[in-house]
Amino acid sequence: MDGTRTSLDIEEYSDTEVQKNQVLTLEEWQDKWVNGKTAFHQEQGHQLLKKHLDTFLKGKSGLRVFFPLCGKAVEMKWFADRGHSVVGVEISELGIQEFFTEQNLSYSEEPITEIPGTKVFKSSSGNISLYCCSIFDLPRTNIGKFDMIWDRGALVAINPGDRKCYADTMFSLLGKKFQYLLCVLSYDPTKHPGKICNIRCLEKVDAFEERHKSWGIDCLFEKLYLLTEK
Repeated sequence: MDGTRTSLDIEEYSDTEVQKNQVLTLEEWQDKWVNGKTAFHQEQGHQLLKKHLDTFLKGKSGLRVFFPLCGKAVEMKWFADRGHSVVGVEISELGIQEFFTEQNLSYSEEPITEIPGTKVFKSSSGNISLYCCSIFDLPRTNIGKFDMIWDRGALVAINPGDRKCYADTMFSLLGKKFQYLLCVLSYDPTKHPGKICNIRCLEKVDAFEERHKSWGIDCLFEKLYLLTEK
């Protein structure tokens, strides 16, 4: 980044009290999947990740990559196909099942013994494991450390009051010399309430679509950050 200002450079907005009061329950997230209200899912995968994937991977193989609030992200297969081990967490069992079905992957289900009533879904190849539980319960599974995290929309989706806990959870999962690729949205929260490392902004793009007009906003930006160990 050369520091040159472009038309995409706008005022940054911080959380307001309006944002902090926004709460979406786990049941409401599950209902979104049941009712097909998953406009956040990108069928062709995330284009910023595709563009910066080589920067993220640096030619390495055999890495452990974590997808928080993974849904049925097609990017999980991108990493698995390149020889990496993928672990995701998602509250919706339907979302996880749709991932395996749409990617034509056979899988098995196992109970998560540390979290009664929950499951982990594993691809037959063994390099994709998706945990169906709350992300805040995940550390109880002794899941280990990760080399990389792809966070697209997870931090955004977490209730504002839970973001400190979320950050603590994420950093507890990071191994040495980690890379954390974070994609967030930037807009004016006064118009729509919504939802220890080096930080580098790789790119910022205009993400505004016709459907966003119903939010009462007139601009929406998506930013891709790369977090690495100091």
